[in-house]
Amino acid sequence: MTPDVSPHLATALRRRDYLISAWPWRALAYAVSSVPIAGALAIGLLIVGAPLLVVVGAVRHDRPVSLPAMLCLAVTGLVMLALAPIVSMPVARFERWRLGLVDPRPLPGQRLRGGLSARYTSAAAWREVAYACWLGGVVPIAYWMFTLLVLLDLTLIAGPWLAKDEDQVVLVWVTVDTPGQAIPYAIVGVLLVPALWYLAGLLVAGQAVVARWLLGGASDGAALREVTRSRARLVDAYETERRRIERDVHDGAQPRLTSLTLQLGLARLDVPDDSPAAGPLAVAHEQAKDLMVTLRQIVQGIRPQNLTELGLAGAVRELACAATIPVDVHADLPQPLPELVETTAYFVVSEALGNVARHARATRAEVRLTRSGRHLVVEVSDDGCGGADPARGTGLTGLADRVAAVDGRLLLASPADGPTLVRVELPCRP
Repeated sequence: MTPDVSPHLATALRRRDYLISAWPWRALAYAVSSVPIAGALAIGLLIVGAPLLVVVGAVRHDRPVSLPAMLCLAVTGLVMLALAPIVSMPVARFERWRLGLVDPRPLPGQRLRGGLSARYTSAAAWREVAYACWLGGVVPIAYWMFTLLVLLDLTLIAGPWLAKDEDQVVLVWVTVDTPGQAIPYAIVGVLLVPALWYLAGLLVAGQAVVARWLLGGASDGAALREVTRSRARLVDAYETERRRIERDVHDGAQPRLTSLTLQLGLARLDVPDDSPAAGPLAVAHEQAKDLMVTLRQIVQGIRPQNLTELGLAGAVRELACAATIPVDVHADLPQPLPELVETTAYFVVSEALGNVARHARATRAEVRLTRSGRHLVVEVSDDGCGGADPARGTGLTGLADRVAAVDGRLLLASPADGPTLVRVELPCRP
């Protein structure tokens, strides 16, 4: 037998060896253990449902509803509403433990603070109530329907033994008189057994999914807001540090390196060409000039100088002029943009045009910069071969990460035969 390595029942159902693994028996154990719990909860729901059905029946038949029936319904409903958060607590705790039969993945429990009052004020507690109602209302109906299917299948299998020469036996939709007539239906019943095993697994897997959804707890909205705020603080801190490094390099290291390059150039003029020091001095001078170019590129990579001097539209037009194919730029930016948004948009266009040149085999490209409400919309399109895929290393993954860092989003349309459109929406916070 193949070792059972599936993480939970839902994935085990897709395996070919499901029927010969331990998962069907685990699903059966989970279903059998659900019966007493679901039955007890169903009785509780019926206590509320009986007076409600009486009132609904009287209203439907235009009969007056008696005062005792209304009082009984109101009192019962209030009592059940008051007890539901308390009763659901042990049920939910037991269900979290029992879920391990078909889904061993960790399921965090709800630790509610605030004592008894939290059982009535927290969303997690009422999710447990919803699960208890589902377990007592929907699960019994589903199990009963599945039990009917099993009984019908057992009737088909037992048909040859139930049929007598003098008796008639009804097998689902036909009547048989002899065991020979029942044998084909018995064969069908045997063939349906694996299907019922799978159906039982699907039923239990659905129950487990609902249990995990309701008992696992919703995402903490406060925590998500704090994560969003902390990410914004990190981005702002990064931008501040980036500007500091840019100033330090531009105002400190770059002038000194420029001075060193000039001194080496003057020294080369004073040293004869046949001197032993001429060769090393020329090499040092060339290395200093190369280092200046590298340092200038690093500074521009932090924030391009043309972006500071010309703004986003002008800097993008310079990128278009430097591209290897004709690029049309359409900019409609009536208002100034935040510096971080400008920097992100510039590198989006730069990376997108670089991808066009390297991969698209395009003849033309177009860049659009528009302000839509509180968002800057950047669109880069080309008439190339299309088929852009982040998994193939086209730089789109890094581009998406850069956009996500400022809480933006990237949309890509690139069918196999083109054209390709990259659309980026960046929020413009004041």
